[in-house]
Amino acid sequence: MAYKVVVPDVVHPKAMEILAAAGDALNVVSQGQMTRADLLAQVVDADALIIRSASKVDKEVLDAAQKLKLIARAGVGVDNVDIPEATRRGIIIMNTPDGNTVSTAEHTFGLMLSLARHVPEAHISMREGKWDRKSFGGVELRGKTLGIVGFGRIGRAIAKRAVAFEMTVLAYDPYVTPEQGKAAGAEMVTLEDLFSRADFITLHALLTDETRDLIRAESIAKMKPGVRIVNAARGALINEHDLADAIKSGRVAGAALDVYEQEPPQPDNPLIGLPGIIHTPHLAASTEDAQTVVAVEAAQLIVDALLKGVTNNVVNPAAKA
Repeated sequence: MAYKVVVPDVVHPKAMEILAAAGDALNVVSQGQMTRADLLAQVVDADALIIRSASKVDKEVLDAAQKLKLIARAGVGVDNVDIPEATRRGIIIMNTPDGNTVSTAEHTFGLMLSLARHVPEAHISMREGKWDRKSFGGVELRGKTLGIVGFGRIGRAIAKRAVAFEMTVLAYDPYVTPEQGKAAGAEMVTLEDLFSRADFITLHALLTDETRDLIRAESIAKMKPGVRIVNAARGALINEHDLADAIKSGRVAGAALDVYEQEPPQPDNPLIGLPGIIHTPHLAASTEDAQTVVAVEAAQLIVDALLKGVTNNVVNPAAKA
């Protein structure tokens, strides 16, 4: 009897080729981007899911799933999955932590450069037929201090690029030793020290109860006046109202955001349309290269787990106990 694999999100065609190569062993259901109703209907007898960030695998979905054993996330973040509930039910969650590292690091650096040199504003000005060389003076990255919050794969990739730009790199991550940080080109410091010393701050922490609203009025007050903030991790790491207030007051010179607490942002989001902020619509991992790699890896994780009994990149090892 074939295992049923449901793919409710749009993934790269090469992932589907890997699943198809398993032949009759897998019954793959993919309808492009599924609606919530379709997901709830299809998951009832599913053995495995392959998801991106669009589909939310919450308690309602898990309640509907009567046979589910595996969830593979084509990407790093798994905050769209109810991990405690899945773990309680013995459902193994796997992710693909390596595939979008370079893509996200490059996008982050692009945002930081654009923020430093007012590239979007200057571009818009030129499209309006203006030749304004006085309004868009910027700052160099060379000689500035970059604070990286979260020093995993992406944080380290950013540090490598920052060193090439002759920046001083600080990093905060409670799970990284000073020796590991030094090897990656960064000085490991406390969060308070990072806030007080950094000219640019970029966020690459996981979203947890402890990191939610990490950037808020209290933490902004500890930062250098004129700091610039980049977020290509998770929107809820920033209290959007507090950041908007800090931009308006000039305490924060600018921000570049790829992620938002609610996506897409609602019309009343205080940051949308605010001068001094660069926006992109959650594009950090959206390169052809990255999407191919994470989709292929996710498909292979499911094939190996279902047909070979081998699980890799398990996010919740307690589910296997």
